[in-house]
Amino acid sequence: MTALSFDENGVDVVYEGTEFRLEKSLIEEAVGKSYPDVTDHEVLQMVEKSPALSGEPRRIGDIIR
Repeated sequence: MTALSFDENGVDVVYEGTEFRLEKSLIEEAVGKSYPDVTDHEVLQMVEKSPALSGEPRRIGDIIR
């Protein structure tokens, strides 16, 4: 299981027991959108090869509000 924790500067990730941080600029560059418009599903797809996506994607801008 992967855990994502969002804030205004990036995302803290726990993936297979390893903790790391994805900075806002890295996410924007990888996805090609401004950080608030990126979805949690897009971030999860950056971390996992074939994630099991469930539910509706949520914009980071809505999550950190």
